Amino acid sequence: MRKKVLFKGPLLTRSGYGEQSRFALRSLRTREDLYDIYIQPLRWGTTSWIYEINEEREWIDNTIEKTIAYIQQGGQFDMSLQVTIPNEWEKLATVNVGYTAGIETTKVAPGWLQKGNENVNRIITISKHSQAVYKNTVAIAEDTQTGAKFEYKLNTSIEYVSYPTKNFEKLPKLDNLQFETSFNFLSIAQFGPRKNLPSTVKWFVEEFHEENVGLILKTNIAKNSVMDRETIVADLEKFMSEFPNRKCKLYLIHGDMTDEEIHALYKHPQIDAFLALPHGEGFGLPIFEAAYSGMPVVATGWSGQLDFLVDEQGTEHFYNVAFDLQPVQEHIVWENVIIKESMWAYPREQSAKTQMRLCYKTLRKDNVEARMDRLNEAKAYAEQLHEKFTQEGQYKKFVDIFSGEDGLSLGASEEFEIQDWLNELEATETE
Repeated sequence: MRKKVLFKGPLLTRSGYGEQSRFALRSLRTREDLYDIYIQPLRWGTTSWIYEINEEREWIDNTIEKTIAYIQQGGQFDMSLQVTIPNEWEKLATVNVGYTAGIETTKVAPGWLQKGNENVNRIITISKHSQAVYKNTVAIAEDTQTGAKFEYKLNTSIEYVSYPTKNFEKLPKLDNLQFETSFNFLSIAQFGPRKNLPSTVKWFVEEFHEENVGLILKTNIAKNSVMDRETIVADLEKFMSEFPNRKCKLYLIHGDMTDEEIHALYKHPQIDAFLALPHGEGFGLPIFEAAYSGMPVVATGWSGQLDFLVDEQGTEHFYNVAFDLQPVQEHIVWENVIIKESMWAYPREQSAKTQMRLCYKTLRKDNVEARMDRLNEAKAYAEQLHEKFTQEGQYKKFVDIFSGEDGLSLGASEEFEIQDWLNELEATETE
């Protein structure tokens, strides 16, 4: 008998959690002999909604309709998979599994420990870094009756599953993207505090203002709207005005792109290397995509991206930017999500400039032999990543962890209160 699984997550959003949700759903769909899947879709901040119509989207839409009908008839669930931040995890079924990504610091919030211990039977995250931080965080709690203080840690089983690589039979040519500079870095990241794009742009311009080098930014702030783009352009123009005679150039790509179009960027003949200087990554999906596409990568040497930028023998396959672990900025503290006691990486300015320079020097078009050697190394390592992070292997690993020892045991589901979601759905449809 198949298990009835409630899948709760932002499946249709263009966000990191959206991509994570789609990977998890695809994993479960490989075993529809085991799982009867139901879907409760979530929004994720102000991120855009996926508009492409394909087999997967049609299946999701039909499953949402099936879910509404099933719940209205009083249906209950054997298992839940909740793809969100841990303080939103709930007891929705007999067996509950939490799947999270957003661990980019050195500690998780105490509320994450509590929800992880009390509301879910197992936890899945997406990198060794995320697993280690969640597992090793210690909070100081107080007994409400005696006032005695004690250490509080995660007791629930936690495992990690990385993303799989993707292969495309055909990529668009992106003929509309032409760059005047002879050498170009690419950065794909949201224009916010964690991704550290302001420092990335500043250090790039300071290092290359007298050279014919470009930095291509695929970015937004929150939503791919005209106002969003104008805000980014204004910020970039204000900064670039400090270098009126610069030879280097910035290129802004703003707006929604399909998965195929994003991967076409990694293969663009005028783009030479990937640049990422974040404070921390749960996994670092764009960095991963660049690496398995055969791009040389310049990146901060800390957090989730080390899962794939360093091989099993400890060999680094990137231009490693040194950093200092320091407290997160006060203005990004987020109650019960990012705590002020946590730290993340601050890339060192000189190291970032040195590694960018080394990458550029090695890959310059006129440095033929060194360029070909480095590109061949990147291509060979990309092949290793494709072999290690196969879709079949990662889907199987996810399903195995999701099922667990008790995941396939039948039992009566706890009552699931869905009315709030149905009300919200109805309100959304009338907007």
